[in-house]
Amino acid sequence: MSDQIEIRHLRYFLAVAEDLHFRKAAERLYISQPGLSRQIKQMEIDLGIQLFERHNRKVKLTHVGEYLKFEITKNLKNLNQIINHAKLLQNGKEGSLTIGYVGSAIQKIIPELLLKFEERSPNIIFVLKEMDNQKQVKNLLLQNIDIGFVRLDRVPVGLSIRSVLIETFCLVLPKDHPIDSSNFKSLSQFKDEFFILFDPKFSPPYYEKVMRIFDDNDFTPKVSHSTIHANSIFKLIENNFGISIVPKSLQMPYYENIKFIELIDIPQRTTLSVVWDRKNTNPALDDFLKLL
Repeated sequence: MSDQIEIRHLRYFLAVAEDLHFRKAAERLYISQPGLSRQIKQMEIDLGIQLFERHNRKVKLTHVGEYLKFEITKNLKNLNQIINHAKLLQNGKEGSLTIGYVGSAIQKIIPELLLKFEERSPNIIFVLKEMDNQKQVKNLLLQNIDIGFVRLDRVPVGLSIRSVLIETFCLVLPKDHPIDSSNFKSLSQFKDEFFILFDPKFSPPYYEKVMRIFDDNDFTPKVSHSTIHANSIFKLIENNFGISIVPKSLQMPYYENIKFIELIDIPQRTTLSVVWDRKNTNPALDDFLKLL
């Protein structure tokens, strides 16, 4: 790379490459538009390549610019990770691990794993981010998170997946509902009830699996509400807005106004898996995977 090119020039390039608009990029960078244009033009001269096609007010990346945008984004992220790791070392920490997860994983699986991991590596900082399955996949590919706990059957090329828990489903009812485990026979007893389910966008494969449970009982559920948060489902059930079907790992004793019936006689099971990027070089990730 030319000695004239600095990190700030790469950030200038990425801003224009993302916005495809010099004025917007300049505003985001807090510099003047003519100044930004000159910096980008000088960068093209110093590198001897054309980064953008300029047509009146429109800006478009060349195929070389597209390549550089991808590679610079990836490598600047690695540089930021190196610097952040150096800061952790300065503060007496050995590293950090950013974990994405769906709500059911935080009830038991993740706390138990973190306690065990902390025994082995007490100087690792954990960053926990609840997000749906698709957001986790996107953030894993961008290496914004190191590992994800998802309910997916398949992941894109470049990601690895490993199941950590295969579990049954539970029917969730208000505490005063006349049906309980003693008189429960089949899900068809609830064909006239309203159901509160996880939003299909939360995980299409998971949603389809739940729909197959209803198919096997010869009815289509009347869905009154959809959400991505288990606590929202339970609050709605407490207030008699409907009933639900959830993974067994969400069954917790402190929900006093609802009850759970485990659906052990149906064939459907749901799998909680961990997903990670094989190219992620975070050493804490390797240690976490070994624990798993």
